[in-house]
Amino acid sequence: MARRQLQFRRRRTSNRVLALSAILFILALTIAPPVKHYFTQRAQISALKSQLSADNAALQKARQELSLWKDPDFIKSQARERLHFVLPGERQYIVIDNSTTDSNNTTTKVASALTDGQPWYARLIASISETGN
Repeated sequence: MARRQLQFRRRRTSNRVLALSAILFILALTIAPPVKHYFTQRAQISALKSQLSADNAALQKARQELSLWKDPDFIKSQARERLHFVLPGERQYIVIDNSTTDSNNTTTKVASALTDGQPWYARLIASISETGN
C-alpha cells in the first residue's frame, strides 16, 4: 500500500505542475498584447517628443529670421545681394568669369559620324552603343 500512496502523490504533483503551467500560459497570453501596446506607445511618444523639439528649434530659427527682416538695413543689404539693386547715383559692376572650356567645343566620334538624315532612334541606338565601348 505504501507504493500506491507514493504513486498517487507523484500524479498529484504532476497534475499541479500541469495546472500551474496552464494558468501561467493563459496569463502570459492575456498580458502580452497590452504590454506590446505599452512599448509601442512609449516609442511613439519618444518619437513625437523628438519631433516636437526639432519643430521648436525650426520655429525659433524662423522667428530670428523674421526679426532680421524687420530691420531696414538688412532688407537693403538683401536687395543689393539677391536682386542686384542699387541706390540712385551708384553704379553696379558684375564680374563674370570669362574663362572658356574646351569641352563645350569638342564633338564626339558618334556625333561627327552621324548624318542629319537619320531618324532619332537610330542616332540614339548608335550613341548608346558607342558609349558602351
